[in-house]
Amino acid sequence: MHLGEILLEVTRNEMIESVHSGHLLILDNEGNEKLRLGDVDQLMYPRSAVKSLQASAMVRAGLSLSGEQLATVCASHAGSPRHLEVIRSILKKYGLDESALQNTPDRPLGSVERHAWGTKPPTSLAANCSGKHAGMVATCAINGWDLRTYKNPEHPLQLAIQAEFRSLSEVEISKIGVDGCGAPLIALSVGALAHAIRKLTLSEDLIHQEVISASRQHPFFVAGDGRLSTQLISLVPGLFAKDGAEGVMVISLKDGATIAWKMSDGSQRGSSVLAVAALQHLGISVALEHEKVLGDGRIVGEIRASRMMHHG
Repeated sequence: MHLGEILLEVTRNEMIESVHSGHLLILDNEGNEKLRLGDVDQLMYPRSAVKSLQASAMVRAGLSLSGEQLATVCASHAGSPRHLEVIRSILKKYGLDESALQNTPDRPLGSVERHAWGTKPPTSLAANCSGKHAGMVATCAINGWDLRTYKNPEHPLQLAIQAEFRSLSEVEISKIGVDGCGAPLIALSVGALAHAIRKLTLSEDLIHQEVISASRQHPFFVAGDGRLSTQLISLVPGLFAKDGAEGVMVISLKDGATIAWKMSDGSQRGSSVLAVAALQHLGISVALEHEKVLGDGRIVGEIRASRMMHHG
């Protein structure tokens, strides 16, 4: 595995204490490479950064939802009561309940939401991928597809998702793994991921526009209060953003300019710093609160974008 280039530096008392390396690609509105760092052709698992591609396949297969519901299908949600209420409404619309969900049980992803959950056991509904799985089982119900085997890569639902990936990424699928939630996980390079998100953003296909508009219009349901994807979508009109586990992120602007990265160590630390620095290359300035480096309760350092990020 190519470890990429240093994208972030963590300083303490004017000394670099740690670094985070990765692979990053920024495309301008014409689709040309504005900044390329690391090996953007190396296969990686995009994790939840591709839920909009999966959701597009579901809508194409007949899934019909409100904007809030569709944004939640595209979400890695915090697990707030509002998120869970919307997911239950998706299931109810198609005559299903929580028992249809086969995603890995978990407690809410958001720290506030997890604290409020207390000592209750993990559930499939509370897990951050339950919106996607609700969409999956609803799509199966619409088409009369077997519900028990919907996570099998050879299931009609998953074959439909694979077809959507091939169409948007314009590359053949060579590796399918298993995501943390139990769904099939299609490997893509950072480059293929960036081009797929750019194509989704600019697509005149009404299904693609419905999916991406749902996330843009309902940012809370894509992630939740205080979460980076929600913050970015809320701050910049026309921006789409989605993170994925193990340090994956995609951001696109309405004109097709697109950012994608994968951190080699899987860390999410400093992702807001990296988003700010990457957006600056596209002429977008956003103000986000950054994580603090503390010593004795005081700020003694910072997480900053590397010189590679600034100079390319």
